[in-house]
Amino acid sequence: MGVAKLNIGGNPFIGAFGIATESFAIIGNTATQAERRLLSENMGVDLVTTSVDGSDLIGIYSVANAGCVLMPNLVRDLELGNIRKALPGKRIERFQSDLNALGNNILANDKVAIVNPDYSADEAKAIGELLDVEVVRLAIGGLVTVGANNVLTNKGIVMNNRASEADMEMLKELVGEISQTTANLGSLSVGLSVIANSKGILVGAETSGFELARIAEGLGL
Repeated sequence: MGVAKLNIGGNPFIGAFGIATESFAIIGNTATQAERRLLSENMGVDLVTTSVDGSDLIGIYSVANAGCVLMPNLVRDLELGNIRKALPGKRIERFQSDLNALGNNILANDKVAIVNPDYSADEAKAIGELLDVEVVRLAIGGLVTVGANNVLTNKGIVMNNRASEADMEMLKELVGEISQTTANLGSLSVGLSVIANSKGILVGAETSGFELARIAEGLGL
């Protein structure tokens, strides 16, 4: 467990392909055995492989915390059933919304969910109830795709470089450690470049040493 660099299928935007919680991670079916093993060992988690409507973009379409996995309305019944079988005791729910790239639009840990403000009040309330967390509707750095552009674990948050002092002050008491950076050599898509929990961090292989240090700082590792 710790910090490591990784590409998935040669792509440094690894956060598009997987998500991690404190006890399990979910990744697309095409990840190699070596990539799966590194993710599992680095995070200290059990690993589930699946797809969403045949796509490997698990990190774009899904979001999870300790108790619940939210999948978009386009997930197939067989895919949903396989995840439920692999994660007994966890709530695996299909979430109906036009904003169905849930991983891009929701940033969640076991205490709070920061969500795209374009979700309606009813949708935000439902997200909070399903994940059993407090919900904040917020565009971080003016970017509504909070999941794609930021990373959140139970230890802290890494915000994209456009995040303002006001954004930081609003979230400081909720999330613990805070840092601000890019990833993969200047990309604002920090969330799409990282898979993390409180025990380990994987970043896209293009991420610089400075970026990696800032990510580790914000996530308390």
